[in-house]
Amino acid sequence: MLVAALEAEVNAYRADLADECDDKGRRLVVRNGYHRPRKVTTAAGAVEVKAPRVNDKRVDEATGERKRFSSAILPPWCRRLPKISEVLPLLYLHGLSSGDFVPALEQFLGSSAGLSAATVTRLTTQWQADHAASMDRDLAEVDYVYVWADGIHLNVRLEEAKACVLVPIGVRADGSKELVALKDGYRESGEPWADLLPDCARRGMRAAVLAVGDGALGFWRALAEVFPETGEQRCWVHKAADVLDSMPKSAQPGAKTAIQDIYNAEGRDHAAQAIMTFEKLYGVKFPKAVKKITDDQDRLLAFYDCPAKHWIHLRTTNPIELTFSTVRLRTKVTRGAGSRTAALAMVFTLVESVQQRWRAVNAPHPVALVRAVARFERGQLIERPAGVAA
Repeated sequence: MLVAALEAEVNAYRADLADECDDKGRRLVVRNGYHRPRKVTTAAGAVEVKAPRVNDKRVDEATGERKRFSSAILPPWCRRLPKISEVLPLLYLHGLSSGDFVPALEQFLGSSAGLSAATVTRLTTQWQADHAASMDRDLAEVDYVYVWADGIHLNVRLEEAKACVLVPIGVRADGSKELVALKDGYRESGEPWADLLPDCARRGMRAAVLAVGDGALGFWRALAEVFPETGEQRCWVHKAADVLDSMPKSAQPGAKTAIQDIYNAEGRDHAAQAIMTFEKLYGVKFPKAVKKITDDQDRLLAFYDCPAKHWIHLRTTNPIELTFSTVRLRTKVTRGAGSRTAALAMVFTLVESVQQRWRAVNAPHPVALVRAVARFERGQLIERPAGVAA
């Protein structure tokens, strides 16, 4: 299957450039046999692969150098398929020492090629360096229009039992999602966020138009100090759970439906009317539960000022929860305190691998309009900023 995919990739490359010819009418991009065989570690074990070779005679006008074909499926330097690279941090998080990797993976893969203890130790060191580099990268060239923030509790080897991983994920102007940072701290405490957000600002991060998070986060206090112009949107999943927990089980099914009517309304006005209905139904018997919504009404309905296609993304922190549900299922408590730095690096590596499969938000084009302070009413554009092309 791997060889067939490589052949198809080369054939497609040649077909796209079939019209490129020299002055004698001969094609500039042709097949040129095969590379030397090499072993590649896959989930089925180590397999020997002969990758097809391409003779590309075209010259880059800017540099004067010959152009080269490089396989996206199996780059020249690759000795392990990406899925195998994802397995290694998983095993580390499960508490497997580097010395145990070889016998464990030899049973799984049928080969220990390229998976010595020294190799794994170098990889873990590289993962820590990658995490450190990510936490120090320049954010001035990146524009996050929306940001989700949450504190995720994972059973990884952090220094204290109540510690969690603080995760902001941003949406760029092109609609793509990106991990902004990953740091350990306390979800409800403002101190870790007060360190993280100023650090992002120091590295050039611009204030987002809207931030989405749980109302219990210490994130909001830090956000108001560092990026006061950023709008606030409370997560409806967290809010609904908080409201229902303060009501008896007999009232919860009806209340849950009434809450869904609020955040599924066709516009802010209808949502406000749904809140009034919720208050009439439950305000007398459960005033504390109703107050949790009425006191936060503006921050719960902020997403209605954005394009309608984005509402489903902005009313919850699901983009973070969905990402970390996979990581959470793959982590277990291990004996001993372990290394905080290594544990965070492993979580970062797992998220990085998942990030490659994140899809952009629905209707990515209006994201740039949101940054340009366009006005939306009932999710539809009603005023385009001056200078913004249609």
